[in-house]
Amino acid sequence: MRPFRPYTPDQVSLLPASPREWLPEGHLALFVNDLVDELDLSAILSTYETMERRGNLPYHPRMLIKLLIFGYCVGITSSRKIERATYQDLAFRYLSADQHPDHDSIAAFRQRHLAHLALLFVQILKLCQKAGLVSLGHVALDGTKILANASKHKAMSYERLQKIVGRCTLAARQKSERELAEEVARLLDVARRTDEAEDAEFGKGVRGDELPKDLINRQDRLAKIRAAKAELEAEAKERATAQAEAAKAKCDRREETERATGKKARGPAPKAPVDPSLAVPDPKAQRNFTDPQSRIMPTRGGFEQCYNAQAVVDEKNQIIIAAAVTDQPNDVRQLVPMATLACQSAGRAPVELSADAGYFSSNAVGDPALDEIALFVAVERHVHDRIPDPPSQPADTPSQEPASRVIDRMRDKLRSPEGQAAYKKRKAIIEPVFGQIKQGRGLRRFSVRGLGAVSAEWQLICLTHNILKLFRAAHAPV
Repeated sequence: MRPFRPYTPDQVSLLPASPREWLPEGHLALFVNDLVDELDLSAILSTYETMERRGNLPYHPRMLIKLLIFGYCVGITSSRKIERATYQDLAFRYLSADQHPDHDSIAAFRQRHLAHLALLFVQILKLCQKAGLVSLGHVALDGTKILANASKHKAMSYERLQKIVGRCTLAARQKSERELAEEVARLLDVARRTDEAEDAEFGKGVRGDELPKDLINRQDRLAKIRAAKAELEAEAKERATAQAEAAKAKCDRREETERATGKKARGPAPKAPVDPSLAVPDPKAQRNFTDPQSRIMPTRGGFEQCYNAQAVVDEKNQIIIAAAVTDQPNDVRQLVPMATLACQSAGRAPVELSADAGYFSSNAVGDPALDEIALFVAVERHVHDRIPDPPSQPADTPSQEPASRVIDRMRDKLRSPEGQAAYKKRKAIIEPVFGQIKQGRGLRRFSVRGLGAVSAEWQLICLTHNILKLFRAAHAPV
């Protein structure tokens, strides 16, 4: 028989091996390790100066940051999976220096320092710029819906909330209580099925994202419903108040113009759509009990509980230069804030910016804050080669150019050969980035809840996208 190479899996090493030798040269984990060692983590490290010295020593923040960044790079965001990987995966084991923080420690660290981790986005962007990966010649803006860490089935409409807590006759109140009991029974059944599934996956007694305990109790659930109803009503009054103030400001400007010109302004005077004291939420307005700040939004797969994640991407190497999250299902108000954020993050304004019709409004494209940028924003969506009517625009103010003129100028600009060439870049620049994040790395759902935490996690997702671009550029064949 032909001899084989020696194989002794239980052989003790006579000399200690370097952990770096566990991985091949050029491995992503080695790159992440060296990169994090160069980052300024003083904002995180300073929080440990006032920490109590009793108890076990904490894990080193650099190690936990490396685990989280590498996890997001390869599409592993679950703290349980990261803990398991420190035992089973050589890359994670190398980054943890053969330590094994439990999933509670990893989750608590992420929760505590998520906002600080998001601040690393600009540091990574600066490294990408220094490496020559960013040109700021043409950038594209777009948004993508990412699932919230909440089920759409744990939401109620205002109509439903009002029906349950409304003051009515005793018979109707008793009926509402029966409906509430049926709702609680349904939710308990959902929780039971969730428990059974997670017991099979994680073991008996370990719970996941099932029904919150305070909703199981009938009185607590009724309190939650009342609170959700009150929040929706407060939002409706706040929105109506803002509209009334905007209408009053327009009336004041209108009167000032009439006094200055001595002529009566054309058209009816602006007025608020509804008296703020009488404002009520839309009957279909929903509130989710698990993550109240998330919204039900249209997606390709139907309506889901989501957030709207925004990104501005540079054309040269698809580096994300700005990232933010909104709870608004449409993009019409995002052009100015995202373009401004891109200028701040990159240190200067890009030459050109393209965006689809969802971002167009005459006020946005005519905003003085964007004067330095050549905008290519579609005026309307083309359906089967038919150009529909232009979108409705906000009323013009005396200091603004008429909306119709802004629309015509942008339409002419996009129909020119230069405009067509510039706008064609948009889809090829930004849509592959969302594909790489959602399809390539499987990051389709946020791990945290609340707009602030979700915004920070989106920055973490985007900075790891840029790290992957930096890594591939550093190891690209010459």
